[in-house]
Amino acid sequence: MTQTSTNTLSTLSNLFALATQNASTSMSRWTHGQMSLVLDHVHEIALEDVAEHLNVGEELLTIVVLNLEGEFDGQIILTFDDINGKQLAASLLGQEPSDTSEWTELEKSAISETGNILGCAYMNELTRLLEVSLVPSPPMFIQDYGACVLQQALMAQAMASDQVLLCHTQFHRLGQELDWNVFFVPSESLLERIIQSAELISA
Repeated sequence: MTQTSTNTLSTLSNLFALATQNASTSMSRWTHGQMSLVLDHVHEIALEDVAEHLNVGEELLTIVVLNLEGEFDGQIILTFDDINGKQLAASLLGQEPSDTSEWTELEKSAISETGNILGCAYMNELTRLLEVSLVPSPPMFIQDYGACVLQQALMAQAMASDQVLLCHTQFHRLGQELDWNVFFVPSESLLERIIQSAELISA
């Protein structure tokens, strides 16, 4: 992937903002108005700087991963801090947050479904805008080190480019910004299609 121009990044921001808005609407509905999302910015940075830039290091994170299936590959990765993640799960389940670090099966199910709803809403909007079928797999609940997960997710891009496109999305719960992240990692072919479609939409 050659370095993306400033104009193209601006065009991509408009496209991803629409997808984020759709995901935010679905998340608000799912969480009874607790959660909202807003796209902060889209930019491109060196691959080796991603973990440091996102402040994702060796700490253990709660992660939900959805793989794209079909014509185009990619991943949607959500990372949660444990405290707010467990509070959200408890709220969805109508119970008090557990005081242990272990996640119950019900808590895992609630947070996995949160990732599923966000990922599907995001991909549904991109499917509409790009006119391609982007179908997420069932969500996978993982507890792992953030840098390790990012390294695996970005491996395919590393083979094609030393740059990575990042969409920084802010999460808010009850008006408070959370230390959560959503990473959309398209394959090289999907990214090319996104750029082509974004430029056509803005023309």
